[in-house]
Amino acid sequence: MRFDVGDYIVYPNHGVGVVEDIRQTQVAGLDQDFYHLRILANESTVMVPVGNSKSVGLRKIFGKTQIRKLFVHLRDCEFETQNNWKGRYKENAEKMRSGHLFDMADVLKNLQHLSQRKALSYREKRMYEKAKQLIVSEVAMVQGRADDIVLGQVETALDECIASRKARKKRKKAS
Repeated sequence: MRFDVGDYIVYPNHGVGVVEDIRQTQVAGLDQDFYHLRILANESTVMVPVGNSKSVGLRKIFGKTQIRKLFVHLRDCEFETQNNWKGRYKENAEKMRSGHLFDMADVLKNLQHLSQRKALSYREKRMYEKAKQLIVSEVAMVQGRADDIVLGQVETALDECIASRKARKKRKKAS
């Protein structure tokens, strides 16, 4: 996928950014085209080789239709949890690296559910907060809303997911 100056993109594990420039730079004696990105969350700048944009997971931000589907996905109580800490962490880390909002929503749901049963490890708490921050920042950008309003929407959807999962589990025990 090719991006143009002014495009809003998502750089996995960094968040929403904007393509500020595309210019050729010499690296190790070779001329290469680079996207010059400004990451909005912290105003940092990043250079990504145009040829590597797919492998690092750069993508355009979601549209409004995809955001609506994201909230349906966040509310959906059907998800799998790993009991093995290492396996769970590895799986969640891979989903975070994908940069896809639905994958990050899976991480959020999984860790939210786990936190209801036991305390999260330090690394899992950080991953949970990072996933939430990345989702909130992209949704806020797409909806044109403040982060705190979107945070409330995300937390409400997560609460509905967990409540629905608990109710389903109760119904299964009762039958």
